[in-house]
Amino acid sequence: MTNDDVEKMSFEDSMKALEELVAKLEGGELDLDQSLEVYERAIALRDRCRKILDASDRKVQTIMATVNGGEQRADFKEIDG
Repeated sequence: MTNDDVEKMSFEDSMKALEELVAKLEGGELDLDQSLEVYERAIALRDRCRKILDASDRKVQTIMATVNGGEQRADFKEIDG
C-alpha cells in the first residue's frame, strides 16, 4: 500500500485498514522491521482519516452557517471540550 493508494481510500476503508494494522501490531508476531513498516502505514491511514474528518467538519460548519442565516456555530472541539 503506497501513500497514493491511501489518498484514494474512503474514510470507512481507511478505518478498516487501520484497525487491521493495529491488530497486527498488538499481535506481537512481527519483527522490528515489519513493525516499523506497519506503523508507518498506520500513520498514513490515520492522517488520511483526519484529513477526511477535517474536510467533513468544514462542510458541516458551512452548511450550518447557511442554515443559520450566516450565524457562526462553535467549533465541535469547543462544544465537546
